[in-house]
Amino acid sequence: MTSKLKLLVATGVVTAAILGANPAFAAGTTSGTGITNNVNVSFQVGGVTQTAATGSDTFVVDRKINLTVAASDTATTNVSPGQNGAITTFVVTNTSNASLDFSLAATQGPATNGGTDNFDVSGLQVFVESGATPGYQPAEDTATFINALAADANKTVYILGNVAAGRATGDVSGVVLTAVAREDNAAATLGAALTNNNGTANGATTVETVFADTGANATEAAGDDYTVAAADISVFKSSRVVSDPINGASNPKAIPGAIVEYCISVANAAGSATATSVAISDTLPADTAAGGVTFSTGSIRVDGTVTSPGASQTCTGGSAGGAFSDPIVSGTLSDIAANSARALIFRVTVD
Repeated sequence: MTSKLKLLVATGVVTAAILGANPAFAAGTTSGTGITNNVNVSFQVGGVTQTAATGSDTFVVDRKINLTVAASDTATTNVSPGQNGAITTFVVTNTSNASLDFSLAATQGPATNGGTDNFDVSGLQVFVESGATPGYQPAEDTATFINALAADANKTVYILGNVAAGRATGDVSGVVLTAVAREDNAAATLGAALTNNNGTANGATTVETVFADTGANATEAAGDDYTVAAADISVFKSSRVVSDPINGASNPKAIPGAIVEYCISVANAAGSATATSVAISDTLPADTAAGGVTFSTGSIRVDGTVTSPGASQTCTGGSAGGAFSDPIVSGTLSDIAANSARALIFRVTVD
């Protein structure tokens, strides 16, 4: 009888209560948690109840290393030629059962949202969201690694890159964010590399580290890409004689004293990005001994309507604006969306 009871106590075959375990999370029981199993066996001898026999077993939960890295959305990041600090956004999640640091690296990669990768952004940088103000803030989001990320917690990470001038609409550059789990060293510095104990024997009272990520290397990565959306601008300049001193407005000719109207149109091709801050500067021809033209004060109109931009264009409307500083006529047009055009119109008198 006694030997059988000892066997029951030692092996814990009888139903037991699990005491001292932390609440369960997606990442599992916290690493280092001691799990104790207590057993209580009651019995009688000759019909008399004896003192119950008890036993217990305790083991320590090992550390499971896992993480995920994902782009914050499934859409490409639209950028402009010559844009610096273009941002792609990722989320790194600690699915381990322990707090960890994470090193971060940004590299070139394939396109992930359609299209073909055909150029590289330059000056890649990685920064971690501080949480003080949502969205990338250069003065706040300065950390280049993730420090002490708790189990089941996540951090937003930004990749910044520079787009070369001259890239065309539809050009694509892929980037990859790689995160590597590291020791949480309880300091504001990046912890040491982890050691994988998958191949070692388990110790009941020691915490082994097990790499559970896809490649069993405490590393995960995800890609995103930049797609260039450029404005495809064409500029056309035309003139028409409005009136002359002989014929008036009826079939006028470009004789001295005639009023000539210039139209400078700016057209943006279909499928292009909106052109903004469209500033025009037109230098009138210099006067010569043989004559020239004289600017008609107050004649500048901006945001005129253009029909058939080009040599045969017609320009109408617009509102007063612009400026003349001899010999330069200047003005700024409103934003020009894809497949549309705007014009700056002004008049001169033939000398």
